[in-house]
Parts: sequence; C-alpha cells; structure tokens
Amino acid sequence: MKLAVIVPVAPFEPEDVLVQSVKCLKSLDYDGYKVKILYVVDRYGNKDTRAKKLKEFGVHVLERNNTRGKRAGAINDALDYLKSFNPDFIAIFDVDSRPERNFIVENIKMLKDEKAYISSSPRKISNVINFVSTTVEVEYHLLNYLLKKNGYKQFNGLIGVLKAKYLYRYRLNENAITEDADFSTRMHAYGYKAYYCDSSCVYEQSPLSWRELYNQRKRWYYGGLQLWKYRKLVGSCRNKKFKYSWYTALTLTYFPVLMLPFLVVSPFIILAKFRNVKKLIAVPGLAIHSLILQVSAFSALLNFLRKKDVKWTATRRV
Repeated sequence: MKLAVIVPVAPFEPEDVLVQSVKCLKSLDYDGYKVKILYVVDRYGNKDTRAKKLKEFGVHVLERNNTRGKRAGAINDALDYLKSFNPDFIAIFDVDSRPERNFIVENIKMLKDEKAYISSSPRKISNVINFVSTTVEVEYHLLNYLLKKNGYKQFNGLIGVLKAKYLYRYRLNENAITEDADFSTRMHAYGYKAYYCDSSCVYEQSPLSWRELYNQRKRWYYGGLQLWKYRKLVGSCRNKKFKYSWYTALTLTYFPVLMLPFLVVSPFIILAKFRNVKKLIAVPGLAIHSLILQVSAFSALLNFLRKKDVKWTATRRV
C-alpha cells in the first residue's frame, strides 16, 4: 500500500517553519506503508532557498514559478506529479500542521467504508501565547464538538487522510476561494462520507491578532457564499442530515452575534474543560471574537455582491 503526503507552501511561508514541518512529518508512524512526502513550493523569486533546504531532508519538492489556483492549484499539480507513484491514500497538511504521531495510522482505519473519502481528527492550537490565540483555542473546542456531530464534516484545508482515487476523480476547484469547503460540499452531495477520528489530533497555528483573524474569516465567509452555486446539487442529495447541516452552515454562521447571550455560561464551560482560571481571559475574547466575525461576514457579503475578490493574506508563524 502506498501513501503520499502533500504540503502546499505559499510564497510567504518562512523557511524555519518548513524545517519544523518536515521534521514532524518524517517522524510520524506510517505502519509499513510506502511513503512519498511532497512539498509544493510557490517560489517568491530567484533568492528563494526553501526548496533546496527541504531537499536536504530527503523529501520530494515540486517548485512552481506562479501561484495559479493558490492552494488548490498546488494540490492539483501535486496529483499530476504523483501519478506514477499511484498512491492508495493521500494525506494533506499545511506547513503549520503538527499531527500526532499516530495520525496517519488512526485515520486510515476510518476509511474502510467504500463511500468514505476522508478522515481527520480534532484540531488544537499550538501557539497559545496571547489573548487572541487563547480565544481561538476555546473556539476550537466548540468547533471540534460541532464537527463530530455535524452531518456536513468540512475539515479546514482538507487536513486529513483521503482516498486517492476520489481526489484524482474530482480534484480541487482552482476558482474557489475555499477549495476545501468546495470539495467537501461536492463529495457529500455525491453521497460520499467524511469520518471524524478522535483517537488522534492535529495541532495548527492560530492568528495572533484580531486583524489576522478578520482577514482569515472574511475569506472563509466569502468562500461559503460561493458554495450557494451547489444548492441544486445539495437539494438533490438524499442525505437529510447533510442538507440540514449544509444550509445551517451557510446561514446561521453568518450571524455570530446571535451567540453573545450564551456567553454568560461560557466561564463554567471553560473551567470545566481546561481546569485553568487563566483561560477565563477568553470570555471577553469571545465577545470581541463574535463582533469581529460579524463584521467579516458582512464585509465578505459586500465584496461578493460587488463581485470583488478577497485577497489571501499572510498569517504570522511562531
């Protein structure tokens, strides 16, 4: 059995973060699979030495001299590069992804169902160092709970393990702002299944400022608006739980201020979950968080109506 690991690398990602990424991925348990790790590097110019540095670790590197299709284009190009390898499974990570050592093995176990196309695990924040990231850490616990119960399991970035045959068959939409949500919508609507594996987890980095959070979520909201073009496809799907979750995700989440009244119980939930009084700083953070998300949702809607794209901005790494 063969497994390919794909990591798309944007021009603004720093070299030291890539080094930590490759060290982490090479240390995972691959349970005897024949593995090929591929970094797809979008170069920022002639002085870009990141590809050379990655090759020192014995991984494969595909360099692109443009950013065609952004992350979706990088993954599609990786699929073409890997055709001769003919993998059975493909794991996708971002440069800040730090999966636990058993992530690959545990998620492959979840893909026994013929209709299963992806399996992934809870997300956790690795850079909890300030007010913003502490708030996002608390938010992620809610998102993980909803992801586990939801009929529309949309794993951010498609971070997880996928069956290669389905990824090759349907590929990623390079015109979608959020290619992960686009792919997930199509797969669920076609009757395929996504699985949530809670016997492992993957760490990733949170935005460290409210401005970065605003930019990130505005892009997510804009991508969600693009998904309405699939409403007829979703409507024809027989999976009622998926349809309910999909419509809810594309309506109620655009009004995060509706969550503000529920913040009165958040201190008790936070203390029960973290057992750390210092985490209560997230209570006022969640109020600010809700307001910022509301502004980003309206801003994304305004851009969408004006047919004005949302720019992909860099996120600081630590």
